[in-house]
Amino acid sequence: MIAHGFSSATGVPCSYFAGPIEWLSRDKRYVPAANEGAALAIAAGAALAGSRTAVFAQNSGLGNLINPLASLQMTYDIPVLAFVSLRGWPDPSQDEPQHAVMGQATARLLDALGAARWLLTAAASDLDGILDEAERELARGRPAFVLVEKGAIAGVVEGGEGGEGGAGGAGDLPPLCTRAQVLRAILPDLGDLPIISTTGYTSRELFALGDADNHFYMQGSMGHAAAIGLGLSHTLSDAQPVVVLDGDGAALMHLGTMSTIGFTAPANMVHVLFDNGSYESTGSQATTSPMTDFTQIGLACGYRQARECSELGEVQSALRLMLSTPGPHLLVVRVASGRGTAPPRATSAMSAPEMHRRFRSWVSSHAEKPCSRRT
Repeated sequence: MIAHGFSSATGVPCSYFAGPIEWLSRDKRYVPAANEGAALAIAAGAALAGSRTAVFAQNSGLGNLINPLASLQMTYDIPVLAFVSLRGWPDPSQDEPQHAVMGQATARLLDALGAARWLLTAAASDLDGILDEAERELARGRPAFVLVEKGAIAGVVEGGEGGEGGAGGAGDLPPLCTRAQVLRAILPDLGDLPIISTTGYTSRELFALGDADNHFYMQGSMGHAAAIGLGLSHTLSDAQPVVVLDGDGAALMHLGTMSTIGFTAPANMVHVLFDNGSYESTGSQATTSPMTDFTQIGLACGYRQARECSELGEVQSALRLMLSTPGPHLLVVRVASGRGTAPPRATSAMSAPEMHRRFRSWVSSHAEKPCSRRT
């Protein structure tokens, strides 16, 4: 990349790119984008200034990227090079179920848009040759996509420091609790309430701590847990609390949903946001949350109450208050970031459609009936 004049990169992490992202982050040559579309726009902005910035993205986020690809980059002939991982390919059964559809559609989507693409595999890893060919497309102001198979790019380099998240304990401050410790502490208070948990380790840990019919474990659709919770809470009675278990990276990806929550003001919604400063499930790459005050954003968006906690007892007290008073509420919980062993995902025990039907059945038989004013 450097030999071809790419001095920096931007993107949203995928474990396939853990190595280059960590390496680029060491001397601040990697810009963590909120979502894949923003990453492409950042690279386009750099191109307008005569610089070259590569994009790294997981193919699950290709949908976020297509809008600026078609209406910005390809309309204005702004050359951008993008590396996109091929999750769910070639055999979708060998990957997580949320990657199955996009894994088989990634190449066809790019073909339909007329975007040039190359395949980088572990068996034939001729990146220099691919980049030489990509240069011809870039010279015409066209996009160039390198689709990357698992194992084609080296993983995390030992001794690297750039990929760690930013929410760990520091100095003389007491160490932060893990997300699993907080979940274990608050589950008794959540009891028989509908819970939407975000993608990644949050859903895995909730499942490991105790599966229940009132748990909807998101796998994929990163950044949309709060929107799902909003749709659910807006449909149910105000007397029926709905709990969303979110993460900092996911919330940042579609931060505008918080404004929608504030505008619609669901009194029964409790939005719990675990902030560990990292994309933990892809290698603990840093998010931008250390520079983001989620509580102030929540209040500015119209949440009735927003509070940040880190100590277990404080978290429990704040949550109990929020569950017993009209919302919407935002509870930001600062937790430690780490690269521990991931518990099994919920789809190791049931299929995603089975999970949907189970949760829907539970809501139908247990949740408060919709109010007549809801439409």
